[in-house]
Amino acid sequence: MVQEWEIWACANHYIKLHGENAAIFAAMRSDELMEEGDLAGAKVFRRIVTAINRLSESPIGSVH
Repeated sequence: MVQEWEIWACANHYIKLHGENAAIFAAMRSDELMEEGDLAGAKVFRRIVTAINRLSESPIGSVH
C-alpha cells in the first residue's frame, strides 16, 4: 500500500523533472503500467497525476 506522503513526494519529483509536462509524463506511465497489466501501479500513477494537478493549481483567495 502506497502512503499518501509517497504520492505527494512522487508528484513533486515529477514536477521537478518535467515541469509543466509532469502530469503528462505521469499519465503516460499510468498507461504503460495498464498495458503491462499492472492495475495497482496504474492506479497509483493516476493518484500521482491528481496530486500533480493539485500542486500546479493557482491558489485561490488572498495569501494574507
